Amino acid sequence: MLQIPGEMIRGGTSKCWIFDHDDVVAAGVDVDLLLRAAFNAADPRQIDGVGGASSTTSKAAVVRIAAEPGVDVEYAFAQVGIGEERVEWASNCGNCATAVALYAVHHGLVALGARTTTVRMVNGNTGARLTATIPTPGGVAPDEGEATVPGTAAPGVPVLLGFQDPAGSTTGALLPTGRPIDTLAGPGGAVEVSLVDAGAPAALFDAKAFGADALTGFAAVVPALTVLRREAALAMRLVRPDDPVGHAVPKVGIVGPPVAYRTTQGVEIDAESHDLAVRMVSMHAPHPAIGLTSAVALATAAATPGTLAHRAARPTADGTLRLGTPAGVLTTRTVPGTSPSSPTVLLRRAARRIARAELHVPIPAPL
Repeated sequence: MLQIPGEMIRGGTSKCWIFDHDDVVAAGVDVDLLLRAAFNAADPRQIDGVGGASSTTSKAAVVRIAAEPGVDVEYAFAQVGIGEERVEWASNCGNCATAVALYAVHHGLVALGARTTTVRMVNGNTGARLTATIPTPGGVAPDEGEATVPGTAAPGVPVLLGFQDPAGSTTGALLPTGRPIDTLAGPGGAVEVSLVDAGAPAALFDAKAFGADALTGFAAVVPALTVLRREAALAMRLVRPDDPVGHAVPKVGIVGPPVAYRTTQGVEIDAESHDLAVRMVSMHAPHPAIGLTSAVALATAAATPGTLAHRAARPTADGTLRLGTPAGVLTTRTVPGTSPSSPTVLLRRAARRIARAELHVPIPAPL
Protein backbone atom coordinates (compact mmCIF):
# COMPACT_ATOMS: atom_id res chain seq x y z
CA MET A 1 0.00 0.00 0.00
CA LEU A 2 1.43 3.34 -1.10
CA GLN A 3 1.05 6.40 1.13
CA ILE A 4 1.23 10.01 -0.03
CA PRO A 5 0.29 13.32 1.62
CA GLY A 6 -2.32 15.50 -0.04
CA GLU A 7 -4.56 18.45 0.69
CA MET A 8 -8.17 18.94 -0.37
CA ILE A 9 -9.11 22.53 -1.10
CA ARG A 10 -12.35 23.94 -2.44
CA GLY A 11 -11.66 26.48 -5.12
CA GLY A 12 -14.78 28.28 -6.30
CA THR A 13 -17.28 25.56 -7.21
CA SER A 14 -14.76 22.71 -7.49
CA LYS A 15 -12.89 20.51 -5.04
CA CYS A 16 -9.29 19.79 -5.90
CA TRP A 17 -6.74 17.46 -4.31
CA ILE A 18 -3.35 19.17 -4.24
CA PHE A 19 -0.13 17.16 -4.25
CA ASP A 20 3.43 18.40 -3.91
CA HIS A 21 5.56 17.52 -6.94
CA ASP A 22 8.39 16.18 -4.76
CA ASP A 23 5.96 13.85 -2.96
CA VAL A 24 4.69 12.52 -6.29
CA VAL A 25 8.25 11.90 -7.49
CA ALA A 26 9.15 10.23 -4.19
CA ALA A 27 6.17 7.89 -4.56
CA GLY A 28 8.08 6.27 -7.41
CA VAL A 29 5.05 5.33 -9.52
CA ASP A 30 3.48 6.71 -12.68
CA VAL A 31 1.37 9.74 -11.75
CA ASP A 32 -1.58 8.53 -13.85
CA LEU A 33 -1.57 5.21 -12.02
CA LEU A 34 -1.32 7.05 -8.71
CA LEU A 35 -4.29 9.31 -9.40
CA ARG A 36 -6.46 6.58 -10.92
CA ALA A 37 -5.97 4.45 -7.82
CA ALA A 38 -6.25 7.30 -5.30
CA PHE A 39 -9.54 8.50 -6.80
CA ASN A 40 -10.88 5.00 -7.60
CA ALA A 41 -11.43 6.24 -11.13
CA ALA A 42 -12.69 2.86 -12.40
CA ASP A 43 -15.80 3.11 -10.20
CA PRO A 44 -18.46 5.61 -11.40
CA ARG A 45 -19.19 6.33 -7.70
CA GLN A 46 -15.49 6.45 -6.72
CA ILE A 47 -16.47 4.70 -3.49
CA ASP A 48 -12.98 3.42 -2.64
CA GLY A 49 -11.14 6.68 -3.29
CA VAL A 50 -11.01 10.40 -2.69
CA GLY A 51 -12.92 11.37 -5.83
CA GLY A 52 -16.34 12.97 -5.49
CA ALA A 53 -17.93 11.16 -8.46
CA SER A 54 -18.61 14.37 -10.40
CA SER A 55 -16.59 16.33 -12.90
CA THR A 56 -16.21 19.25 -10.47
CA THR A 57 -14.93 17.04 -7.63
CA SER A 58 -12.71 14.56 -9.51
CA LYS A 59 -9.80 16.95 -9.94
CA ALA A 60 -6.18 17.12 -8.87
CA ALA A 61 -3.17 19.40 -9.20
CA VAL A 62 0.52 18.70 -8.80
CA VAL A 63 2.35 21.79 -7.55
CA ARG A 64 5.96 22.92 -7.29
CA ILE A 65 7.98 26.11 -6.95
CA ALA A 66 8.62 27.50 -10.42
CA ALA A 67 12.15 27.70 -11.78
CA GLU A 68 11.20 30.47 -14.21
CA PRO A 69 11.98 34.04 -13.10
CA GLY A 70 8.88 36.09 -12.43
CA VAL A 71 6.75 33.03 -11.63
CA ASP A 72 6.15 31.66 -8.15
CA VAL A 73 4.34 28.38 -8.75
CA GLU A 74 3.95 25.87 -11.55
CA TYR A 75 1.09 23.41 -11.44
CA ALA A 76 -0.23 20.59 -13.60
CA PHE A 77 -3.99 20.05 -13.61
CA ALA A 78 -5.53 16.58 -13.85
CA GLN A 79 -9.14 15.72 -14.65
CA VAL A 80 -9.52 12.21 -13.25
CA GLY A 81 -11.90 9.77 -14.90
CA ILE A 82 -15.23 8.80 -13.37
CA GLY A 83 -16.06 5.22 -14.21
CA GLU A 84 -13.10 4.99 -16.56
CA GLU A 85 -9.40 4.38 -15.95
CA ARG A 86 -8.00 7.58 -17.42
CA VAL A 87 -6.54 10.92 -16.46
CA GLU A 88 -6.74 13.89 -18.82
CA TRP A 89 -3.99 16.52 -18.76
CA ALA A 90 -5.04 18.55 -21.81
CA SER A 91 -6.70 21.48 -20.06
CA ASN A 92 -6.47 24.00 -17.27
CA CYS A 93 -8.94 24.67 -14.43
CA GLY A 94 -9.40 28.12 -12.95
CA ASN A 95 -11.16 26.86 -9.85
CA CYS A 96 -8.23 24.54 -9.13
CA ALA A 97 -5.85 27.42 -9.80
CA THR A 98 -7.72 29.26 -7.04
CA ALA A 99 -7.08 26.27 -4.75
CA VAL A 100 -3.41 26.14 -5.79
CA ALA A 101 -2.98 29.79 -4.84
CA LEU A 102 -4.35 29.20 -1.34
CA TYR A 103 -2.11 26.13 -1.03
CA ALA A 104 0.89 28.26 -2.07
CA VAL A 105 0.37 30.86 0.66
CA HIS A 106 -0.14 28.17 3.30
CA HIS A 107 2.96 26.20 2.32
CA GLY A 108 5.49 29.00 1.91
CA LEU A 109 5.74 28.75 -1.86
CA VAL A 110 5.55 32.55 -2.07
CA ALA A 111 6.64 35.35 0.26
CA LEU A 112 3.63 36.80 2.09
CA GLY A 113 2.84 40.50 1.90
CA ALA A 114 1.75 42.57 4.89
CA ARG A 115 -1.74 43.16 3.47
CA THR A 116 -2.19 41.02 0.37
CA THR A 117 -0.13 38.44 -1.48
CA THR A 118 -0.18 37.87 -5.23
CA VAL A 119 0.75 34.37 -6.39
CA ARG A 120 2.12 34.28 -9.94
CA MET A 121 1.34 30.93 -11.52
CA VAL A 122 1.89 29.06 -14.75
CA ASN A 123 -0.20 26.09 -15.79
CA GLY A 124 2.08 23.37 -17.10
CA ASN A 125 -0.68 21.79 -19.21
CA THR A 126 -1.32 24.81 -21.41
CA GLY A 127 1.33 27.40 -20.58
CA ALA A 128 -1.40 29.75 -19.31
CA ARG A 129 -0.24 32.43 -16.88
CA LEU A 130 -2.39 33.46 -13.97
CA THR A 131 -2.24 35.66 -10.89
CA ALA A 132 -4.19 35.19 -7.68
CA THR A 133 -4.35 37.90 -5.03
CA ILE A 134 -5.25 36.78 -1.49
CA PRO A 135 -5.57 38.86 1.69
CA THR A 136 -2.71 38.10 4.11
CA PRO A 137 -3.16 40.71 6.86
CA GLY A 138 -0.10 40.95 9.04
CA GLY A 139 1.72 38.54 6.74
CA VAL A 140 -0.46 35.63 7.89
CA ALA A 141 -2.07 33.10 5.55
CA PRO A 142 -5.85 33.07 6.14
CA ASP A 143 -7.79 29.94 7.09
CA GLU A 144 -11.26 31.36 6.45
CA GLY A 145 -13.11 34.23 4.85
CA GLU A 146 -16.57 35.50 3.97
CA ALA A 147 -16.39 35.51 0.16
CA THR A 148 -18.98 33.49 -1.77
CA VAL A 149 -19.46 32.63 -5.44
CA PRO A 150 -22.49 31.52 -7.49
CA GLY A 151 -22.89 27.78 -7.14
CA THR A 152 -22.31 27.44 -3.40
CA ALA A 153 -23.38 29.42 -0.36
CA ALA A 154 -20.29 28.27 1.57
CA PRO A 155 -17.94 31.17 2.41
CA GLY A 156 -14.22 31.09 1.81
CA VAL A 157 -11.06 33.15 1.52
CA PRO A 158 -11.51 35.80 -1.20
CA VAL A 159 -9.26 35.30 -4.23
CA LEU A 160 -8.99 37.69 -7.17
CA LEU A 161 -7.97 35.44 -10.05
CA GLY A 162 -6.48 36.89 -13.23
CA PHE A 163 -5.88 35.14 -16.56
CA GLN A 164 -3.06 37.01 -18.28
CA ASP A 165 -3.21 37.39 -22.07
CA PRO A 166 -5.41 34.28 -22.38
CA ALA A 167 -5.91 34.25 -26.15
CA GLY A 168 -4.27 31.37 -28.01
CA SER A 169 -2.77 29.69 -24.95
CA THR A 170 -3.32 26.21 -26.41
CA THR A 171 -3.49 26.59 -30.21
CA GLY A 172 -1.55 29.83 -30.63
CA ALA A 173 -4.52 31.81 -31.97
CA LEU A 174 -7.71 33.27 -30.55
CA LEU A 175 -9.58 31.94 -33.58
CA PRO A 176 -7.79 28.68 -34.44
CA THR A 177 -9.49 28.40 -37.84
CA GLY A 178 -9.08 32.09 -38.59
CA ARG A 179 -12.86 32.56 -38.70
CA PRO A 180 -15.33 33.86 -36.08
CA ILE A 181 -17.94 31.33 -37.21
CA ASP A 182 -17.50 27.84 -38.64
CA THR A 183 -19.93 25.06 -39.53
CA LEU A 184 -19.74 21.56 -38.07
CA ALA A 185 -21.65 18.38 -38.88
CA GLY A 186 -23.75 17.38 -35.89
CA PRO A 187 -26.25 14.57 -35.29
CA GLY A 188 -29.08 16.75 -36.56
CA GLY A 189 -27.19 18.31 -39.46
CA ALA A 190 -24.91 21.28 -40.00
CA VAL A 191 -24.66 23.79 -37.14
CA GLU A 192 -22.80 27.07 -36.73
CA VAL A 193 -20.11 27.35 -34.08
CA SER A 194 -17.55 29.84 -32.83
CA LEU A 195 -14.26 28.09 -32.11
CA VAL A 196 -12.18 30.20 -29.74
CA ASP A 197 -9.05 29.63 -27.70
CA ALA A 198 -8.83 31.88 -24.64
CA GLY A 199 -8.32 30.42 -21.19
CA ALA A 200 -9.11 27.10 -22.83
CA PRO A 201 -10.19 26.01 -26.30
CA ALA A 202 -13.98 26.31 -26.50
CA ALA A 203 -16.72 25.50 -29.01
CA LEU A 204 -19.67 27.85 -28.53
CA PHE A 205 -22.99 27.21 -30.26
CA ASP A 206 -26.12 29.33 -30.65
CA ALA A 207 -28.76 28.04 -28.22
CA LYS A 208 -31.47 28.55 -30.85
CA ALA A 209 -29.87 25.89 -33.04
CA PHE A 210 -30.97 23.27 -30.50
CA GLY A 211 -34.55 24.45 -30.02
CA ALA A 212 -36.45 27.08 -28.10
CA ASP A 213 -36.01 25.25 -24.79
CA ALA A 214 -32.26 24.58 -25.08
CA LEU A 215 -31.34 26.82 -22.14
CA THR A 216 -34.00 25.51 -19.76
CA GLY A 217 -33.73 21.89 -20.92
CA PHE A 218 -29.99 21.84 -21.45
CA ALA A 219 -29.53 18.22 -20.38
CA ALA A 220 -31.30 17.12 -23.55
CA VAL A 221 -28.74 19.02 -25.65
CA VAL A 222 -25.67 17.38 -24.06
CA PRO A 223 -25.60 14.21 -26.26
CA ALA A 224 -25.47 16.31 -29.44
CA LEU A 225 -22.79 18.56 -27.97
CA THR A 226 -20.73 15.51 -27.02
CA VAL A 227 -20.65 14.50 -30.68
CA LEU A 228 -19.94 18.05 -31.80
CA ARG A 229 -17.07 18.35 -29.31
CA ARG A 230 -15.17 15.71 -31.27
CA GLU A 231 -15.79 17.57 -34.53
CA ALA A 232 -14.66 20.81 -32.91
CA ALA A 233 -11.50 19.19 -31.57
CA LEU A 234 -10.62 18.05 -35.08
CA ALA A 235 -11.39 21.45 -36.60
CA MET A 236 -9.21 23.19 -34.00
CA ARG A 237 -6.44 20.63 -34.58
CA LEU A 238 -6.44 19.64 -30.95
CA VAL A 239 -6.51 15.99 -31.98
CA ARG A 240 -5.87 13.84 -35.01
CA PRO A 241 -8.58 11.58 -36.51
CA ASP A 242 -6.95 8.45 -35.05
CA ASP A 243 -6.57 9.91 -31.52
CA PRO A 244 -8.85 8.62 -28.75
CA VAL A 245 -11.94 10.66 -27.93
CA GLY A 246 -11.32 13.12 -25.10
CA HIS A 247 -13.85 14.90 -22.90
CA ALA A 248 -11.84 17.73 -21.36
CA VAL A 249 -11.23 19.99 -24.38
CA PRO A 250 -12.54 21.82 -26.12
CA LYS A 251 -14.99 23.18 -23.61
CA VAL A 252 -18.40 23.11 -25.26
CA GLY A 253 -21.67 24.90 -24.64
CA ILE A 254 -24.46 27.13 -25.90
CA VAL A 255 -25.00 30.89 -25.68
CA GLY A 256 -27.97 33.17 -26.11
CA PRO A 257 -29.25 36.66 -25.30
CA PRO A 258 -30.03 37.35 -21.63
CA VAL A 259 -33.38 35.95 -20.49
CA ALA A 260 -35.20 35.63 -17.18
CA TYR A 261 -34.66 32.22 -15.56
CA ARG A 262 -34.56 30.36 -12.27
CA THR A 263 -31.27 29.01 -10.92
CA THR A 264 -30.85 25.44 -9.74
CA GLN A 265 -31.21 26.80 -6.19
CA GLY A 266 -34.58 28.35 -7.08
CA VAL A 267 -33.43 31.98 -7.27
CA GLU A 268 -35.20 34.12 -9.87
CA ILE A 269 -32.78 35.89 -12.24
CA ASP A 270 -34.11 38.67 -14.44
CA ALA A 271 -32.85 39.44 -17.93
CA GLU A 272 -31.42 42.80 -16.87
CA SER A 273 -29.03 41.22 -14.35
CA HIS A 274 -26.78 39.56 -16.93
CA ASP A 275 -25.40 40.21 -20.42
CA LEU A 276 -25.16 36.71 -21.90
CA ALA A 277 -26.93 33.44 -21.15
CA VAL A 278 -24.67 30.38 -21.17
CA ARG A 279 -24.83 26.66 -20.45
CA MET A 280 -21.70 24.52 -20.60
CA VAL A 281 -20.93 20.81 -20.61
CA SER A 282 -18.57 19.36 -18.01
CA MET A 283 -17.21 16.02 -19.17
CA HIS A 284 -20.49 14.13 -19.90
CA ALA A 285 -23.05 16.28 -18.06
CA PRO A 286 -24.34 19.84 -17.74
CA HIS A 287 -21.96 21.98 -15.70
CA PRO A 288 -23.74 23.05 -12.49
CA ALA A 289 -22.28 26.56 -12.85
CA ILE A 290 -19.47 27.33 -15.31
CA GLY A 291 -15.77 26.51 -15.42
CA LEU A 292 -13.55 29.54 -15.10
CA THR A 293 -11.57 28.77 -18.24
CA SER A 294 -14.91 28.61 -20.07
CA ALA A 295 -15.85 31.98 -18.56
CA VAL A 296 -12.60 33.46 -19.87
CA ALA A 297 -13.31 32.02 -23.32
CA LEU A 298 -16.80 33.56 -23.27
CA ALA A 299 -15.55 36.95 -22.10
CA THR A 300 -13.02 37.01 -24.91
CA ALA A 301 -15.43 35.68 -27.53
CA ALA A 302 -18.08 38.22 -26.57
CA ALA A 303 -15.53 40.99 -27.20
CA THR A 304 -14.59 39.56 -30.60
CA PRO A 305 -16.78 40.87 -33.45
CA GLY A 306 -18.45 38.22 -35.57
CA THR A 307 -18.61 35.43 -33.00
CA LEU A 308 -21.88 33.91 -31.84
CA ALA A 309 -21.18 35.16 -28.31
CA HIS A 310 -20.60 38.70 -29.58
CA ARG A 311 -23.84 38.49 -31.55
CA ALA A 312 -25.86 37.36 -28.52
CA ALA A 313 -24.32 39.44 -25.73
CA ARG A 314 -25.62 42.77 -24.48
CA PRO A 315 -22.89 45.32 -25.30
CA THR A 316 -20.86 46.65 -22.36
CA ALA A 317 -18.42 49.54 -22.29
CA ASP A 318 -16.18 48.88 -19.29
CA GLY A 319 -14.81 45.40 -20.01
CA THR A 320 -17.35 43.75 -17.70
CA LEU A 321 -19.41 40.77 -18.85
CA ARG A 322 -22.08 39.20 -16.63
CA LEU A 323 -22.74 35.56 -17.47
CA GLY A 324 -26.10 34.01 -16.65
CA THR A 325 -25.22 30.44 -15.56
CA PRO A 326 -27.37 27.70 -13.97
CA ALA A 327 -26.00 28.69 -10.55
CA GLY A 328 -26.44 32.45 -10.94
CA VAL A 329 -24.60 35.39 -12.43
CA LEU A 330 -20.81 35.29 -12.74
CA THR A 331 -19.05 38.56 -13.56
CA THR A 332 -15.84 38.75 -15.57
CA ARG A 333 -13.84 41.89 -16.15
CA THR A 334 -11.23 42.42 -18.85
CA VAL A 335 -8.56 45.00 -18.00
CA PRO A 336 -5.44 46.18 -19.86
CA GLY A 337 -2.31 44.13 -19.32
CA THR A 338 1.33 44.94 -19.89
CA SER A 339 0.45 45.99 -23.45
CA PRO A 340 -2.82 46.69 -25.32
CA SER A 341 -2.56 43.28 -26.98
CA SER A 342 -2.27 41.37 -23.69
CA PRO A 343 -5.35 41.97 -21.52
CA THR A 344 -6.09 40.22 -18.24
CA VAL A 345 -9.47 38.67 -17.46
CA LEU A 346 -10.37 38.96 -13.76
CA LEU A 347 -12.81 36.85 -11.73
CA ARG A 348 -13.61 36.93 -8.02
CA ARG A 349 -13.44 33.52 -6.35
CA ALA A 350 -13.40 31.96 -2.90
CA ALA A 351 -11.33 29.09 -1.51
CA ARG A 352 -11.22 27.03 1.65
CA ARG A 353 -8.84 24.35 2.88
CA ILE A 354 -10.97 21.32 3.78
CA ALA A 355 -8.43 18.67 4.79
CA ARG A 356 -4.79 17.71 5.04
CA ALA A 357 -4.40 13.97 4.81
CA GLU A 358 -2.15 11.01 4.18
CA LEU A 359 -3.74 9.03 1.37
CA HIS A 360 -3.49 5.24 1.49
CA VAL A 361 -3.47 4.30 -2.19
CA PRO A 362 -4.16 0.64 -3.09
CA ILE A 363 -1.10 0.05 -5.24
CA PRO A 364 2.15 -1.56 -4.10
CA ALA A 365 4.79 0.86 -2.85
CA PRO A 366 8.06 0.52 -4.80
CA LEU A 367 10.81 -1.43 -3.07
